[in-house]
Amino acid sequence: ALDDDTKAEIEDLVCEHSLMYSRGSLGFTEYTDDEKQMFKPVLQRLVRTHPVHRRKSLYLSSHAGKIVSMSVPEGRLLLRDLNEHATQGEFVYVHKWKLHDL
Repeated sequence: ALDDDTKAEIEDLVCEHSLMYSRGSLGFTEYTDDEKQMFKPVLQRLVRTHPVHRRKSLYLSSHAGKIVSMSVPEGRLLLRDLNEHATQGEFVYVHKWKLHDL
């Protein structure tokens, strides 16, 4: 549901996902060297294509703190804008659990 210019801009972007980034935004910043090694950032494509129906989706999370090809401020602004877009009511599924759903 993004406009065509935004789709073209983000098609090949790669994000750096880091547990330390998301925890750091909550104030958790003290990590041992072992924890830093264990929680090293992971690169993930921002746009993914479903292998069967070929629909594209955004791979967003609170762990995404950087876009590889952008400055940190520019990348974080884009990620914030994409998160705000993706969490609009029309894109969010809310399940009303009932007996026997699982």
